[in-house]
Amino acid sequence: MTERTTIERAELGKGGPVVGVQGLGCMGMSEFYGDTDEAAARATLDAALAAGVTLFDTADAYGYGANEEFLAPFVAAHRDEITLATKFALERRTDDPAYRGIRNDRAYVRRAVEDSLRRLGVDVIDLYYMHRRDPAVPFAESVGAMAELVREGKVRHLGLSEVTGAELREAYAVHPIVALQSEWSLFSRDVERSAVGAAAELGVAFVPYSPLGRGFLTGAFTDAAADLSAADFRRYQPRFTGDNAKANAALLDPVREIAAAHGASPAQIALAWVQQRAAVHGLTVVPIPGTRKPERVAENTAATRITLTAQELALLEPIAGRVAGDRYPDMTFSSAAREE
Repeated sequence: MTERTTIERAELGKGGPVVGVQGLGCMGMSEFYGDTDEAAARATLDAALAAGVTLFDTADAYGYGANEEFLAPFVAAHRDEITLATKFALERRTDDPAYRGIRNDRAYVRRAVEDSLRRLGVDVIDLYYMHRRDPAVPFAESVGAMAELVREGKVRHLGLSEVTGAELREAYAVHPIVALQSEWSLFSRDVERSAVGAAAELGVAFVPYSPLGRGFLTGAFTDAAADLSAADFRRYQPRFTGDNAKANAALLDPVREIAAAHGASPAQIALAWVQQRAAVHGLTVVPIPGTRKPERVAENTAATRITLTAQELALLEPIAGRVAGDRYPDMTFSSAAREE
């Protein structure tokens, strides 16, 4: 294998895999962010690996399984070099694209893992997440079913997504969890209410998704309705359109000022802030920014080498509390909706 310059590495939870301190979210390569140049997306995967990224994140819900199939050739070519993460629980219907169901029952878990194994072309999944929680299904059933997959050798490690601190502790009592994946960024800090503290207490790594605020923190767009294609789901997220977008764009001035001082991009400052949460909260933090462009991988991974000063962190501190609009049109299945 060609020698490469790598980012630092960290253990993903107690006894979990050792991965690069930044991963790659692959969702947008198949759906949600408009049309994808497949050749550029595949080049992005290669660029990420060359930069030392080893955690590659997908889910069975992305493109109705198409994202897992898209990753399969890359996984086959680099199986021993990467940590492969996928998820179950978001049920979708091709005859009703707007439908979103949550399934955590044992039968669904077992069916979902077999489908993911087939699409990915692997015998074992390195990290298997419950994508969303259905509070009506006890963890004894859902995490218990996931634990069976570990014992059967179909899954190596377990993760959860969008759960509260109390839920993380409850699940951990059924089977060790190595990673908690939830949205965490300068714009989204509700996980700090309970989930981050519980993860630190249990030795669970935190995997922030959308650490760049779905591109808004980078300045890639200022109003989703005006700037993005009709196929882009950000047009339907409350904080990215209309008066909310205008108010939120005004919050980015300190990000740009700090970026200029470092000779960096706003994206790098936003990512550096997330990476420094590790030291602030005393836990492993491995963000998974998504991109479909190789040049963005170089930019994003370079952010792991930026250290923000106490004064700069103080300037960024108030931003999340001033953000207008929710993360989703329907927050029902988010961890924030279940916080006491």
